[in-house]
Amino acid sequence: MSQSCLNPSAIASAIAVVACCASFGAHAELGGTMPSQAVSGASAPRTLLNGALRERTWTDAGNTTINEYATSTGLIVAYAWQGPTMPDLHALLGKYGDSYKTGAAAAAGSGNLHSSRVTRADVIVESGGPMRGYVGRAWLPAALPAGITSDDIQ
Repeated sequence: MSQSCLNPSAIASAIAVVACCASFGAHAELGGTMPSQAVSGASAPRTLLNGALRERTWTDAGNTTINEYATSTGLIVAYAWQGPTMPDLHALLGKYGDSYKTGAAAAAGSGNLHSSRVTRADVIVESGGPMRGYVGRAWLPAALPAGITSDDIQ
């Protein structure tokens, strides 16, 4: 008789990949589109500032709370986070990640170990805090709706 070609570790690996992909699908990235309905692991979007922004919140695998902000049309323009671990900036920034990395590399010699601000024409990222107390935000300055400032991203 022939043995099954599916071993338990291969099955477990396949399940892990599917689970990771499914959980990532619940969260978009800067410049992406916020779902209009509640999705697994995230709150239903709520309207802020007289309808200028929509916000939804979720907690990532590191127990960090992430607030996602989108325009009334669903364009994701900002994130803010607070928690014991840094969120996955690569996933949050999406196509703006390379611009952030370029700016972060240029600012690396600033000497400040507990906070940073990377300002690029297309994206701004602020991050800081002591160990296990990380806070930060990232936004697309040109995409913020009229009347909305970075102070509204919390």
